[in-house]
Amino acid sequence: MNAKVETSGRVAVNIPEKAPSPLGSYSHAIRAGQFLYLSGQGARDPESGQEVGISVDATGKVTAYDIEAQTQAVIKNMGAILEAAGLTLKDLVDVSVFLADIADFPKFNKVYSQYFAFEGPPARTTVQAAALPGKNFIEIKAVAFYP
Repeated sequence: MNAKVETSGRVAVNIPEKAPSPLGSYSHAIRAGQFLYLSGQGARDPESGQEVGISVDATGKVTAYDIEAQTQAVIKNMGAILEAAGLTLKDLVDVSVFLADIADFPKFNKVYSQYFAFEGPPARTTVQAAALPGKNFIEIKAVAFYP
């Protein structure tokens, strides 16, 4: 079910059955005018609620992670939200990527490029973040435009 709630000319888009439930008080996305603002998405699987692409020890501490698997999961989550809002990855105009380790950039970029191998991909900024929530080693937030 696509939950769209209109408030003061803005429309909130929340789809907990297809994208991970927000960890705080925020919407998956907000439509304002011709723009859709996607909240930062991590690599949590919507069904299990667990981050994909990680190995943990007996105490739950991350011992290894696969940035390529996490990148795929993040883009899949973004795609589900865009679809619920009637858009696709091709409608994105700006993407902000946060990596826990900038050394992961080549592997991240390899996967990202597979999804954005079309003419006129969105503008993008990629930075290293000191820490990301949960067991995420990547987070992506984005802005889409309704044509």
